[in-house]
Amino acid sequence: MLDATKFYVDGSWIAPISDALRDVQNPSTEEVFAQITLGSAIDVDLAVAAARAAFPVWSKTPKADRIALLGRVVSAYEARSEDLAQAISCEMGAPIAIARTDQVSAGLRHLKAAIEVLRDFRFEEPLANETCGHRILREPIGVCALITPWNWPMNQVALKVAPALAAGCTVVLKPSEVAPVSAYIFAEILEEAGIPAGVFNIVNGDGPVVGADLSRHPVSVVV
Repeated sequence: MLDATKFYVDGSWIAPISDALRDVQNPSTEEVFAQITLGSAIDVDLAVAAARAAFPVWSKTPKADRIALLGRVVSAYEARSEDLAQAISCEMGAPIAIARTDQVSAGLRHLKAAIEVLRDFRFEEPLANETCGHRILREPIGVCALITPWNWPMNQVALKVAPALAAGCTVVLKPSEVAPVSAYIFAEILEEAGIPAGVFNIVNGDGPVVGADLSRHPVSVVV
């Protein structure tokens, strides 16, 4: 059985404060194939604090550096594509062929799209014309609390994480407790790609506790 009980916070895999465990079941066989920890409010606070501390530096990172990081994420994602497919097939019961061709590829498309949009995105431009001196300035908003559902897990995770990182935001991800294993692998992919400490954090948990705490946290924006 896969041990996925740790959280990725501030650049390290750490033991959660909470000791509440949950089995992850393959719905197509009803077999338990992994185990996670259901986080607590303290676990959420630690992850948000790490993201908040990383925000001032990451938000000012040059666009070229963010593009380079996302490019490394794409390479690492492609290298782990079969691991992701197997995880998705087990956690949500998708046929392995669909997990490979549709589920995993959806996440990859979002990662690549974020890179392409970022290349030409203008964070600063004139409001009307150059002579008036007024400008539009688009800035990262801060810590993003990303809550994703069980269906199409990599589509939902990549669709939220990639644009947030591209914009210069830091994130705390709470994947579905029903289908959390592919997100766990995704965190390993970001670590392998060299994401700076605190820029990406993952806390497992259920909606009433971790989801609710993230949703009402004073220094995070829910996406």
